[in-house]
Amino acid sequence: MNQPLGAMMTEEARRRLPAGRKARLAAHVAENGQVTVAELADMFGVSVDTIRRDLDQLDADGVLIRTHGGAVSPDALPKPDTGLEIRRRVQTSAKELIGGLAASLVQDGQSILVNGGTTVLALARALRDRSDLTIATNNLLLPSEIPAGVYRSLYVFGGIVRESAQATIGPVTFTPLGSPGVEVNADLAFVAIGGLTVSGGYSTSNVAEAQMMRDMMDRADKVAVLCDSTKFGRKLFAQFAPLERADYIVTEAPPAPEFRDAFAERGIAVLTP
Repeated sequence: MNQPLGAMMTEEARRRLPAGRKARLAAHVAENGQVTVAELADMFGVSVDTIRRDLDQLDADGVLIRTHGGAVSPDALPKPDTGLEIRRRVQTSAKELIGGLAASLVQDGQSILVNGGTTVLALARALRDRSDLTIATNNLLLPSEIPAGVYRSLYVFGGIVRESAQATIGPVTFTPLGSPGVEVNADLAFVAIGGLTVSGGYSTSNVAEAQMMRDMMDRADKVAVLCDSTKFGRKLFAQFAPLERADYIVTEAPPAPEFRDAFAERGIAVLTP
């Protein structure tokens, strides 16, 4: 049965109230993961400027992440080419848990290799109680995240800068001025990945970065793979190592039985909260 015109107008007015619109907008972003300003303006029957203001406010409130031309949910799974600043704000609580767990593997005086990405930044912050570490990384953001007094030596691998990832791409070696390349070996390699499957192992979206991640694994006595639960069952373009190459899987939630059994069969320890 059709609603009376007065009831329809009341409902329409309620839709257009800022508080009600923002609540529905936030729910829509959470449900769909990623939206555009034009899509939302059409859906809610308001101007794009109004939607932009709503998104800016919801971003400031921590409800969603504002992007150029739209917004994404903080719980969304980023696409491989998603900008770094957005990826830093996605799955933040999971990354902090993973960083703390990964840091528990590190002992004073050890040498560690750390790759690019945003999950390893939480690891760097969690090293606050360690000392005398030797740290080598291709992550250009990592040095500013490491607390003072943690390391004895800090090295950044040279190479081409991949701007979207704020990481260098090149060999896992160092070439002192006027000298041949120096090989490195570490106690631990911490490798944050883009995807993980039982059959395909570990993967990421960039071939050159994949090679560097495999080199880090090969130059460490023990390997810890860092990945939040959204990465399980995800296979990206560049597959760089089989599942058994890792000694530890560090994640924020217990893996599904398929992965739990596969890790157990290969002697891989799983660290979860």
